[in-house]
Amino acid sequence: MNRSKALELVKPHLTEHRYVHTIGVTDTAVELAGKYGADIEKTEIAAIFHDYAKFRPKDEMRSIIIEQSMPEDLLEYSSELWHAPVGAYLVKCEMGITDDEILGAIKYHTSGRPNMTLIEKCVFIADYIEPGRAFPGVEEVRQMAQQDLDKAIALSLRNTVQFLMKKNQPVYPATFYTYNSIVKTHNS
Repeated sequence: MNRSKALELVKPHLTEHRYVHTIGVTDTAVELAGKYGADIEKTEIAAIFHDYAKFRPKDEMRSIIIEQSMPEDLLEYSSELWHAPVGAYLVKCEMGITDDEILGAIKYHTSGRPNMTLIEKCVFIADYIEPGRAFPGVEEVRQMAQQDLDKAIALSLRNTVQFLMKKNQPVYPATFYTYNSIVKTHNS
């Protein structure tokens, strides 16, 4: 599937703002894939579809999480996390994309996971640093992404955990596991 066809398929599922975000994530992920040696075509498709389920009703996402035996602890945390694994499932079912690398990048683009693939890393960090993002700390992560992808991911996760803790919000365990995995790998 080429870029224009993929964008045409995803656009009806997104708001205009989220579509612009998706273009930014896609361009950023492709740039990072080129820089770090990930498969550019797979990274591009994963980035285009990363928010495919973002605006699905919460009840639909909750049902899919239960019916597809996804980790039910997801339901104990922010519904903002749900669209990633649900999106991977729906992209497979509705779009016919079956490539595990693409689906993994969609599935883990919010929390990450230990031992992420290069495509997963590119989409994960691109979602955080795309040009439309403006919040404290993003510029530092953007700069780090040009030097060291793992360090950029660790920094983004640290920022996310600190943000959630300041707001007295729970942190999904996979986020901690991802951070620990990156830090342990980088420090060994």
